[in-house]
Formats: sequence, C-alpha cells, structure tokens
Amino acid sequence: MDPLPETAVLILGIVAVVVVFWLISAYNGLIALRNQTANALKQIDVQLKRRHDLIPNLISSVQAAMDFEKDTLQAVISARNSAIQASAGFDPQHVKQVAAAETQLTGALGRFMAVVEAYPDLKATSNMKSLQEELASTENKVGFARQLYNDTATQYNTKQQQFPTNLVAGMANATPAELWEIEDAAERAVPKVEFRRGA
Repeated sequence: MDPLPETAVLILGIVAVVVVFWLISAYNGLIALRNQTANALKQIDVQLKRRHDLIPNLISSVQAAMDFEKDTLQAVISARNSAIQASAGFDPQHVKQVAAAETQLTGALGRFMAVVEAYPDLKATSNMKSLQEELASTENKVGFARQLYNDTATQYNTKQQQFPTNLVAGMANATPAELWEIEDAAERAVPKVEFRRGA
C-alpha cells in the first residue's frame, strides 16, 4: 500500500489544525458569554440591593405622617424582606423566583407611592422628593440592567443552540440561562387610556 502523498498529509494536517482552532474558539466563546451573562445578572443584583437599601429610608421618612396607613407600610416592608430573601445567592438558576419577588415589591412600592401622593405636605418635603427621585433613578437602572441581562442571556442561549457550536456546548458545561420575565399579569397588561370630550 502506497503512503499518502505529501500534499494529502499537508491538507489533512491543515484541516486538523483548523478544526482544533475552531473547537478552542467555540469553547472560549461559550465561556465568555456565560461569564458575561453572570456579570449582567450581578449588575441586576447590585441595583436591586440599592433599591432594597432605599426602602427603609423612604419608610422612615413617611412613617410618622402616615401612621394610620400601617397596612401599606407593612406590605412594602414584607415585600422588601421577601425580595431580599429571594435575592440571597442570586444565580442564573433562580431568576424566576427573584423576578417574582421583585414584581411583588414593585407593586407594593406603587401602592405606597400612590398613598404618598395623598399627603401634599409629605410630598413637598425635600427629603421625600430626593428619596422619590433616587428610587425612580434606581428603578430605571434596574430596568436597564434587566434588559442587558436578557440580551446577554439570549445571545448565550442562541450560541449554545447554533450548529456547529452546539457540539461544543456540553464540553463547556453550557446550560441555557433563564430570562428575566414578567410573571404578573397585572404588570404585563396594557394600561387603558380613555379620552373624553368635555361638556
């Protein structure tokens, strides 16, 4: 049997090198996306911690003025505690639980702010204004962090499912990341806007 010609050996060697480089590149690409997804999730965690830290200041600044609104205050405190507990050990496998707890907190804060609106004197204080602005800013940052996480997680999940990278996904221990979704139907609902003509 004749040995392979030199050109065939060279071609096989080049193909083998290309395949090895592709495997390394695909593996490293999945690891990089997994780390970016984890980082994006930690950015949400940072903003949620900031949000959780603001709530006691907000409550203490209005507690005396809203003494008879104990149910509203208690709902916010309880939702905050649940959200902190859900966020403990925040990782990609518990995104749904954290999202559900944060949705409850968002609802409680919304009701709380609606009650605050009924107290013009309280609303006018500089401390309350500054806390409301800081909370609104934090809510925006949480929204941006969630969007970044979902974008990165989608990119990571897509890369895992695409051929031929899906052949390397098992070697890289790549598992699909959960997306941050709205579970509460009330939060997902489109607000009704009605325009009425004056008399």
